[in-house]
Amino acid sequence: MAEQAVELRYGFGKNWAEFIEKNFNEAVVEDSRQHLANFIRMDSLKGMTFLDIGCGSGLHSLAAHKMGADRIFSFDYDRDSVATTRRIHEHAGSPGNWTVEQGSALDKSYMEKLPKSDIVYSWGVLHHTGDMWSAVRNAAIPMKPDSLFYIALYSSDNYVDPPPEYWLKVKRDYNRAGALGKRWMELQYAMRFMIIPELKAGRNPFEVMRKYGERGMTYWTDVKDWLGGYPMDFASLQETQSFCKE
Repeated sequence: MAEQAVELRYGFGKNWAEFIEKNFNEAVVEDSRQHLANFIRMDSLKGMTFLDIGCGSGLHSLAAHKMGADRIFSFDYDRDSVATTRRIHEHAGSPGNWTVEQGSALDKSYMEKLPKSDIVYSWGVLHHTGDMWSAVRNAAIPMKPDSLFYIALYSSDNYVDPPPEYWLKVKRDYNRAGALGKRWMELQYAMRFMIIPELKAGRNPFEVMRKYGERGMTYWTDVKDWLGGYPMDFASLQETQSFCKE
């Protein structure tokens, strides 16, 4: 998403391109629409402008389109993500009220040029820029006075065992690994955090994986996204609330 020089950077766009190539269908679109509608407690975005920061697959922008948004603006730093979102845009009939382009949340001048929006949306993006707080501050620039700031960041409150430091090392190791090494780490992760816990709970882990559909994702897409997601910042809920209030 960001352009700041860092040690390693995961190619989110390639993961999203693979996901759309293999899994895109109307059920996935509906899952994404329901996720957005349920959180914002709205069934329609008619009369609203929707800004999708770090659009990734383009599914959430498509969800906004399905909900009748008057204007949609999608951008991502990753050019593969931009290309994938443009594919989704074409699938929707290339609507003229939906703009897709390449850009960075760390570029303040770019953010200042974006349309003022009723919903500023950025799910799981700003903590991957290499400068999270600058990205959060810049993401708020296009907000209208009464708009909704809908962002998702990884909370350090939820990562105690293992702690954030453990995951940062895992992410660095994953990005340095070859194809076989990555696959092995994905399988290890699935065993530890999905298969064994579900078996202990008396559930079929493979059925849980099959039904996995948060935000229109598949289980293995999410695993790659999590293990590969680097650079990465964590913050507690209190830190995030305090920063945004200030």
